Formats: sequence, structure tokens, C-alpha cells
Amino acid sequence: MEEEVGKMPLVFAYYVTGHGFGHATRVLEVVRNLILAGHEVHVVTGAPDYIFTSEIQSPKLFIRKVLLDCGAVQADALTVDRLATLEKYVELAVAPRDSILATEVEWLKSVKANLVASDAVPVACRAAADAGIPAVCVTNFSWDFIYAEYMMEAGHHIHSIIWQIAEDYSHCDFLIRLPGYCPMPAFRDSVDVPLVVRRLHKSRAEVCGASEGQELPENFMKLPKDVYTPDIIAASDCMLGKIGYGTASEALAYKVPFIFVRRDYFNEEPFVRNMLEYFQCGVEIIRRDLLTGRWAPYIERAITLRPCYEADINGGEVVARILEDTALGKHPAPSKLSGSRRLRDAIVLGYQLQRVSGKDIDVPEWYTLAQTELTSRNPLPDENSIENTSSAKETEDFEILHGDHHGLSDTIGFLKSLAELHALSNTGNSNKHHSRESLAANAMFNWEEEIIVARAPGRLDVMGGIADYSGSLVLQMPVREACHVAIQRSRPDKQKLWKHAQARQHNKVEGSSPVLQIVSFGSELSNRSPTFDMDLSDFLEGGHPISYEKARQYFAQNPSQKWAAYVAGTILVLMTELGVQFVDGISILVSSGVPEGKGVSSSAAIEVATMSAVAASHDYGSVRIGTFMGRKMIKSMASEKLQSSVSNRNSQKVEGTNNDETDESGVDLLETEAALDYLCNLSPHRYEESYMHRLPEFLLGNDFMENYEKHDDSITVIDQKCNYAVRAPTRHPIYENFRVKCHYSYSACGLGSDGTDKLVELVQEMQHSKSSKSFNGTLFGAKITGGGSGGTVCVMGKNLLRSSEQILKIQQKYKATTGFLPYVFEGSSPGAGKFGYLKIRLRSRST
Repeated sequence: MEEEVGKMPLVFAYYVTGHGFGHATRVLEVVRNLILAGHEVHVVTGAPDYIFTSEIQSPKLFIRKVLLDCGAVQADALTVDRLATLEKYVELAVAPRDSILATEVEWLKSVKANLVASDAVPVACRAAADAGIPAVCVTNFSWDFIYAEYMMEAGHHIHSIIWQIAEDYSHCDFLIRLPGYCPMPAFRDSVDVPLVVRRLHKSRAEVCGASEGQELPENFMKLPKDVYTPDIIAASDCMLGKIGYGTASEALAYKVPFIFVRRDYFNEEPFVRNMLEYFQCGVEIIRRDLLTGRWAPYIERAITLRPCYEADINGGEVVARILEDTALGKHPAPSKLSGSRRLRDAIVLGYQLQRVSGKDIDVPEWYTLAQTELTSRNPLPDENSIENTSSAKETEDFEILHGDHHGLSDTIGFLKSLAELHALSNTGNSNKHHSRESLAANAMFNWEEEIIVARAPGRLDVMGGIADYSGSLVLQMPVREACHVAIQRSRPDKQKLWKHAQARQHNKVEGSSPVLQIVSFGSELSNRSPTFDMDLSDFLEGGHPISYEKARQYFAQNPSQKWAAYVAGTILVLMTELGVQFVDGISILVSSGVPEGKGVSSSAAIEVATMSAVAASHDYGSVRIGTFMGRKMIKSMASEKLQSSVSNRNSQKVEGTNNDETDESGVDLLETEAALDYLCNLSPHRYEESYMHRLPEFLLGNDFMENYEKHDDSITVIDQKCNYAVRAPTRHPIYENFRVKCHYSYSACGLGSDGTDKLVELVQEMQHSKSSKSFNGTLFGAKITGGGSGGTVCVMGKNLLRSSEQILKIQQKYKATTGFLPYVFEGSSPGAGKFGYLKIRLRSRST
């Protein structure tokens, strides 16, 4: 913006959040253009002065050092401390709120500010309103959205902070929204602008070069201490660092591939990441590779990218012009999509807030449209279309070698999504907008080999679920929503690995070893990484499985990949409990339509589907054979002891002596064990006392048959050359049954919430209403369900249309009271056991 002669200068107050330098550097660009237009700008910030004064030397720039929000407090360079953040915000902005507002209103009036701009300080918007001054926010995220996730750690009492921040933002005239923005429903209208990036000062040739006399390692360059960061970025072939808006926007603007590492617990990142990947500018490096210096495969990938951001990068000038027009009373035309976008934003934020268990409170006006139902990647099965299709073995793209899709539309949809992933192999990079999770899934499967598919639904705890281990009557019902898992096993030397996993394998002296690779669909709205990989040897220590506690520590190292414990943990369980040995690489794709945090076992669905798929793809039969071997050996040992005890008992009668081993009860016990029908009927103490140390860890099939002839299982056949685990598969059912029989109780369940109490109350009101009684009652009652977050209520009633109508009325009444529309689970689907598994192979195509 060039200064216009004779134009009346305006006074702008520009508030800058205390979160990082990126906000200050983009504000710098807007401020520079405002001053070029002849206006006076007062910057209210906690950032160092030099960020502004090194670029702007003007008497019209005023810097006021005040920090009015803390942003996000970081435990280290890559991790946000959620509790510390909220505590700091309360200390800095909540406790002294009245004093802050009074001070800011007085100051704004004293400088005769024409307009307040905020990036993105909440209280600045309210102060402007109190001072009678228009306010505009310029940002790509708002703190109500960022902090919403932190409530899961801090608890329900933080709700009031979120609402206060949102209420402050709602006093803005409108939002100037930067590319890569997060959901921000508190703002009434929004105007989209180009990227705000700093201009370049020097060419690439002027930037690069080592300081004189400085000895450096090969391929290293030392840059001057006061070098200008945008110049460095533009001069680079690629760059590596933690993801943030400032760095990402400059990478896009100057078309430099960016190798980025995530910061944990910062909700801006999925949206910035998606923007980078959409324009072919981003490569994510996993934290352990960043910290151990395994950068090469990521650099090799980055330099093959061709960033394609072609939009304008003059956001600083555009924003300055909008601020100027607004101060002069010329309001810009809001986006035509503002209303629908605001509703979508409310849906996303409402989903986040309702994942938190705890007390419900009144919801501000601008969130009353919030819904909790988000569209699943896979369609739900249509009750009306589920038929007996046991003969339906074929699909368009895959031949089903084993199993049946049961006519379930979500399973058919999942198979279709696998076919779409395979199709990516033929498109190359021609379509640059594929999600990273899709590309990663495509790259890890050998599409010419067999793939196993398993399905496990969520479940509704109709009654007794949290007291099952106390002898309670239990009734569980599988819901329609389900999780699908696709798995493929490969010899280590044949496994298709991602590039960084390949590099890790190449560095091993002993050659290829099995790798576990996992892709989880549905990471777009969360800050979890969609991919995870590990060497399966990481689960071993001294040749034995690591403890569960060490496994928890392993997955806790990188919170963005902690979700993988639900999947990978099933493999460690099979190693530990059943002695399964994994010698092949494993590739797993997970896609779940079970809502999280609603008390319908979303995590259990993932675990059961994964365990089913792993068991199907790794000769589960060998574990069964080992179990029956163990039972046969225990029965044989018991028979030997019984014969010996009877013989000793007879001789003791002649001699007139007796002992516990040969008394009547001891003989009866041995008789029972010699005729043992199920291992679960053997008590742990008898197993430990008499049999455990005599069972081998592993036994060759041929050796077993020479000593015992057969294992008494009509389903499985012993392979004489196979080495079977015996002790672990035998031990598992004995201890598992004991664990199930043990009686524990909650000292304080804490599963209730105001929300679930309200739903039960509404059902009771409907149940006892006059209109319901006239129909002889269709609803019988309701109760909280599940032992997780306790967010779901089970309603019992007659299977009538009237029942459905009443439930819909309850749903609307709950929304009218709380502002949230409950998700209604209706219909059922086969359980994981009934579904079994599919073995599929891609159909060959004639050319």
C-alpha cells in the first residue's frame, strides 16, 4: 500500500498473542503496509521489539509491551503442557480480567484508536466493544478451538474459560481469515485473504556462504547471526523444523519443501499440515527419526516434491486495506458461505467439546447449532438391505477366498475403499490432492497378494456391563457402527516399506527384520499422525516380550502416535499371553465408524477387529494346537500321579500310615485333573504347584506325537516339523478364567454426568406422560451405559414406530435444553465372532 496524499491518518491498535514469533512476524507485514499508507499503529505485544523495529523505522510505530494471553505453554520444543497452559491463562487473563478490561478501555480511548485488530487476543475484542471501537480479528485459529482439546486433560470446570474466550471473540465485527484456518464458530462473518508472508530482502546467491575463517563439517554452512529468516527459506532446496503457520506459509509462498515434525497437543496443526500436503509442500518426519538424525530418507523425498501453491501471497497488503476500509466505515462483503461454514465449524467444535466427560453447562447462543454427528468415512449398513447373502462371495474388485461380507454395506464400502487405494498405484502423482494416509496405505500393501479383513462393531451395554466381573447379569448388543481392519503379512525381505523404514532396515548389520506398519483413517480433524511404524524387535528384550509397562512408556514417547498402542498392543498381548512368534512383517489399515468417547467401546472395537485380523493372518491354529498339547500333557501328568498316589495309598494302609498326598480328597482332585475337559477348570495354584514347570516353552510337533500320539482336537492337525508354543497358550485360559471370576468393585464409579442424567430424566418424563400412557406405554426406562466416558444412555422400549417417534422427541428436547443434538444409535450388526474374517485377493484384469 502506498501512502495516499491528503488522506486522513488513522490510529490502529494491534494486539498480538503471546504464542510464538509467527504471530508477530505476520502482524509485522500488516503493520508495515498500514504505516506505508500513512497511518499510526500501536502494537500491543509481549514479543521482542526488534521483530518490528528491524523492519520498520517510522515514528508512526508505537510498541506497548503488554502480554494479555499466554498462548500455549510448552513442556519442551515439541510438546504443549495442557494443564500448565490453562493454569497460566487463568493467572494471566481470567483472574485479573476486570482490571485488564478497565485498563485497555482507558488506553484505547487515550490513543484515540479508530480500530482494534487482534491476532488473536480474546480480551482485546471485548475491550474494543466496551470502548465503542470496531474490532477485527486477523488469524487462522482461535483459542477456544485450541483449548477445547485441553479440557480432556483438565476436566469440565474449564468449560467456562472456553465460553468466555468465545464470548470475547463474538464482539468482533468480523474475522479476517488466513489460509489453513481452523474452525472458528464464535465469529459471525468472515473474509478470506491470501497468505500473509514477509517479503524477501536478498537473492539466494547473496544469502549463502560461510563466515570467514570458520571451519565447519563437510556440507555445512554457517549463516550470519542476524540473517533474515525468509531469505534463508527462499534460498533452500528444502527445510526441516517444527510445524507452525509462519514457517508453513513462507514455505508455500517461496515453494520450498518443508520437512516438519509435529508439536503435541496443538490443534492448529492438522489444518496447517493439510494445507502443506495439499500443495505438495510437506513431508512429515517422525519424532524419533528427527532426534536420532535419520533425516536422509525424508530429505530424499522432499527434494522430489514440486510445491504448487499458485495463489496470491500479498495477504499483508490485502489485510491492511480491509482494516483501513473498516476503520473508515466501509465494511467488506462477507463470504457467501459464512453461514454454512459457521455451522460446519460449530459441528467440529461441538464434537470436540462433547468428547469430554463431565458436567454440562449452558451453551452460548453461537453454539446452539452444534451437532455431534460427524459423517463416517464408511457408510453404515442399511438394515433393509441386509439379507442372507451367504453365497455372495464376489465383489467387483476383489475375489473373496474365504468368508462372507454378509451383505453389510459398511464392509462392502470398506472393500471399495481398498480398491480405490489400489487405484492410486496407477495414477502416479497426476492427482496431487490425495491424502497422506491414502498414499501411505497404498504404498504398504502388495496388491497382488492376499489381504485379511476383519470387522468388529461397537457395543451397547444394555445392562450389567460394568459389573460383569462381580457376577452381575449382563446383556450386551452390538451396534451397527463398526471398525474394519485390513492386514497383510510379508516376509521381511519382501515387505513393502515406507522410505524411512527402509532406511532404518538398511542400517542394520543382520539384514531385514519384520516391521509393523499401521495407517489409521480419520486423522483429518485431530492432531494424531495417520501413520505409525516400528520394528517388531522393539517388543523383545533378551528374547522375551517386554513388559506392558515398558510398552506403555514406548508409546507415550510420541503422543501424536500414542493411538497406535490400541493396534500394536494386540501383537504384544499375543506374544506375551500365547507365546506367538512374529517372524513376518505386518501391514495394517484401520478404519472405524464407531464414535469415540460415547461409551460404546470404540477402542475395544479397534482392538477386537485387529486381534481377529492378526489371528486370522498368523495360523491362529498353532496357538490352539499348543493349548491342546498342554491339556493333553497335564492330563497325562495327572494320570501318572494318580496311579502313584493310589499305589502309595494302598501300601500306607498296610503300614497304618497316611499323608495329604494320598488322602481321599487328593486322589479325587487328581482324578478330576486326569479327566480335565477344559483348561479353564484348572485353578492357577494347582497349575503352578503341579504342572507349570514340567511344561516346555516350545515343543516340536514330531516330539509331541512320539510321546502322546494325538492332541485330542478334531479341528486342527499337528505339523510334525512345526515348533509349537505350549506353556504360554496353556497358561492363558487358566489365568484368564480366574481373572473373569475374580470379584472387584468400584469404590467410586464416577461414570455419571449431568448430560446422561438429563437424558434419563427426559425418558422418564416421556414414559409417565399422559400421551404415552394412552398408548399403554412404549418406553420402559433408561440407564447410563458403558464403563468408559459414560456418554451414552440405553433406552428400553417396545419395537414400535411410536417408540422411535418418542426417542426423536427426547433428542430434540435435549437439544433445546443443552444446545447439543444427541447421536442416536439404532440397529445392530453381526459381532466380530459371527463375521469371522475375509481373505481377499485383487481380481486380475485382462488387458
